[in-house]
Amino acid sequence: MSEDGNAQPARPRAGWLGLHTLDWVAIALLATGIGFVASGLLPLSETDTTMRRVLPILVFLFTVIPLAELTAAAEVFDVIAAWIARTARGSYPALFVLCVALASFTTITLNLDTTAVLLTPVMLALAARIGGRPLPLAMTTVWLANTASLLLPVSNLTNVLAAGRIGLPPVVFAHRMALPQLAAILATMLFLWLFYWRRGVRGADRYPPPDRLRPRRPVLFAVCVAACLLFVVGILVEVPLALASSAAAAIAVAGFLAFDRRDLRWGLIPVRLLVFVTGLFLVMQTIGRHGLDGVLRTLIGTSDGTAGLLRAAGVGAGLSNVLNNLPAYLAGEAVVSVAHHDQVLALLIGTNVAPIITPWASLATLIWYERCRSEGVTVSLGRLSWTGACLAVVGLAGAVGALLLTR
Repeated sequence: MSEDGNAQPARPRAGWLGLHTLDWVAIALLATGIGFVASGLLPLSETDTTMRRVLPILVFLFTVIPLAELTAAAEVFDVIAAWIARTARGSYPALFVLCVALASFTTITLNLDTTAVLLTPVMLALAARIGGRPLPLAMTTVWLANTASLLLPVSNLTNVLAAGRIGLPPVVFAHRMALPQLAAILATMLFLWLFYWRRGVRGADRYPPPDRLRPRRPVLFAVCVAACLLFVVGILVEVPLALASSAAAAIAVAGFLAFDRRDLRWGLIPVRLLVFVTGLFLVMQTIGRHGLDGVLRTLIGTSDGTAGLLRAAGVGAGLSNVLNNLPAYLAGEAVVSVAHHDQVLALLIGTNVAPIITPWASLATLIWYERCRSEGVTVSLGRLSWTGACLAVVGLAGAVGALLLTR
């Protein structure tokens, strides 16, 4: 997508030996981590502790991504998107509210990477279906993939880490993060409308509502809807996250095995993501052990008061956009006292809400950027950065302020 929102020819994504650039990044990260362990820079005892912590996360990723992919193959997202377009009846303000609700719901319940991977092409297809510019829908997807990822442990990998770190079960975690999540979404809606959705930017008063979309395989559609609902209910009743995602994915896979096996393929397994996360944990554990912890401890401070929360959120936000939000959270968490629950949550807000300035700031933003390119769409980095910076500052302040109100 050019700066005016027009489609451009797609660029090839494969690199040397047919591997994507991100594949090589993941491989290099894991190789570096293994090298640190082999050389003794990361002792085996700490390696064992790290791998015990990362194992449930890897199981969750191993199951939730196939669940989301099969749900998309069953046309659940497409049917919902078409229903939204018809429900809005040609009104862009109504479409805006419904698209925000859809992107927020998928992020909160299925995690931000699912929104980036699966909802991006759906939103772009929706833009084509209604004859509108793709930029407003694309930006709705990527911003809410990040800013709507505060409410549940499942919403973001960093949430899983934070909830485990301070011992909050899903319902209690959701209670603490409900007001910050609302503040972040409202700030996102404000800037989406100002920068991308208002009449002077979107270029039309109304759009023609599309025809009703019926799933081609209604049985698989029903199976995947049931699997996703089971997943959400499992989280709410405090079933372990990896177990809930595994059960839901098993239902979806069983449905496809029984009724249509064509969509079952080895590519459903998120190998790149599993390799990336494993390597990232090992590398960040080593770097923190050899100097980074001291620097961040100075920047974040040791106060659990208002100043300490603002510093933690600000450091998390800045480091996320320089590096990536996952290593930023891991590095920050290592220097925050376990007893300082609010400071951990403020750090979490910084690493969840603010990684929208640079394309590499979060894995979801990176995935979204690549999905746009694969769909023949390019995005102006300048516009992405300055509009994202405006939202990051206001959204971060609003969410941390909301956290302070609920101490």
